[in-house]
Amino acid sequence: MLHTIPGFDRIGEENAFAVLARAGALAAKGKDVINLGIGQPDFPTPGNITEAAIKAIRDGHHGYTPATGILPLREAVAADLDRRFGATVSPDNVLIVPGGKVTMFAAILMFGEPGAEILYPDPGFPIYRSMIEFTGATPIPIPIREENGFAFSAEETLGLLTDRSRLIIVNSPANPCGGVTPKAEVDKLVAGLADWPDVAIMSDEIYDQMLYDGEEHVTLLNYPEIRDRLILLNGWSKTYAMTGWRLGYSVWPQKLYDNARKLAVNCWSCVNAPSQYAALEALTGPQDAVGKMVAEFDARRKLVVDLLNGIEGVSCIVPKGAFYAFPNIKATGRKAKQLASDLLEGPGVATIGGPDFGILGEGYIRLSYANSQDNIREALARMKGFIERG
Repeated sequence: MLHTIPGFDRIGEENAFAVLARAGALAAKGKDVINLGIGQPDFPTPGNITEAAIKAIRDGHHGYTPATGILPLREAVAADLDRRFGATVSPDNVLIVPGGKVTMFAAILMFGEPGAEILYPDPGFPIYRSMIEFTGATPIPIPIREENGFAFSAEETLGLLTDRSRLIIVNSPANPCGGVTPKAEVDKLVAGLADWPDVAIMSDEIYDQMLYDGEEHVTLLNYPEIRDRLILLNGWSKTYAMTGWRLGYSVWPQKLYDNARKLAVNCWSCVNAPSQYAALEALTGPQDAVGKMVAEFDARRKLVVDLLNGIEGVSCIVPKGAFYAFPNIKATGRKAKQLASDLLEGPGVATIGGPDFGILGEGYIRLSYANSQDNIREALARMKGFIERG
């Protein structure tokens, strides 16, 4: 009889991919499905980026690269962070990785062990909790509350720290709620962390260019007092519509960087070469496609919130970032995961139940507005009809 280590009994998954698969299966049988479940831009990767990858292939970039990523790309990441935020980052602290999840995996693996505690947003990206539990560490939810605009509370977060705390995970702009934490709140968190010098921080900033209503991104890179224990997660998937390219980057403090490099050597060796040249073009080439995409997301955001608030028993605050709405469906009297399933199997609208993002997600569902305005109108009309018919 085969035996695996106990951690594999605890590992979870990201249910958005299960919903995507089910939606695809229903569509293959002829059902008309509108997918508001998966979190990926519906725009094509800009042409200059794809052409850079093709050129890299033609130019013979077919072999291994350094485990940390090609130097020109690491330099471009550092230059981009300086251009956008005035943040000074050495290319020697940048690690190119095959997707944002890899940074989560590496950071949580470094700090998670039985007896340790890791704080994470709830509702939040499901892989946070899954990986924490896999390591044997205790997951400590940081409540992300609707009444707080789906931003974290510094006071509440700091109040969860104990002598067993090893890592705090923060995410703004946030998945699944679209919340953006104000600078004043980030300031309070960083100030309070002075009392906890042995606690590391992982800041998931993958949606840093997707903000609305005049909001400006607050990167934790601009807090020198925590730079020696800060891990930054970012990448190309959302900003440049490159989800399938599997590209991300992280910035590590010097004392952790070599550990991350060794994980790369042991696990994925290196990121594929042509994709790295595509990522280089993404950062150094024209940025107009990003602005156009975010402007369209803004229009969709306003549309989806307006239509959701027109459904009896549903209310939705205005998200300030990312491309998700997280409506409150408590007044419908329905459980969130069951409603999400019924919407897919019935009127053919794919959404994700709030509990798939954490124990505090009950009473909410997540909608991605990374779909056309016409599809959003049709999907919300179907939802309205289904929910109001009871």
